[in-house]
Amino acid sequence: MRVVIAALTLALLACATLPAQAAQSLLPAPEAQATPEAQAAEQPARISVRVSISRQVMEVFHEGRKIHEWPVSTARQGKITPTGQWNGAQWLSRNHRSSLYNNAPMPFAVFYNGNYAIHGTDQVRKLGRPASAGCVRLHTANAKILFNMVRAEGKDNLRVTVVR
Repeated sequence: MRVVIAALTLALLACATLPAQAAQSLLPAPEAQATPEAQAAEQPARISVRVSISRQVMEVFHEGRKIHEWPVSTARQGKITPTGQWNGAQWLSRNHRSSLYNNAPMPFAVFYNGNYAIHGTDQVRKLGRPASAGCVRLHTANAKILFNMVRAEGKDNLRVTVVR
């Protein structure tokens, strides 16, 4: 025990000789450890959605286990579905209507990046090929499943990844 106390004392003395700023950089900030946001950032999202533009497919994972694979429609020629990764849904809308595209129906919309959402469509014959103005369209029954999952798990527990 005396050896441990002596070692700790020497370590403290060594730290005291460092400039205060350098010593602080050796220790993690206590608020970074304590905040729920920091803890949430370390934990994986409970719902993870992966959209493949080249395959026109969405895979849905719950707690790391793949539970669904659905055909989708992403942006048609001349439009863009942005690629990247987004954490958390910005907002949900059960019966959304597009203010940008002639009041087009967007049932069970999960907005993940500004005006971009994953939502149902009445144009199910186009699923599996590019057809949207940029959103990720899927069968309305599947959009309802995803919407209810996100609502049940919480908007912060969603990660959306869109790849080429």
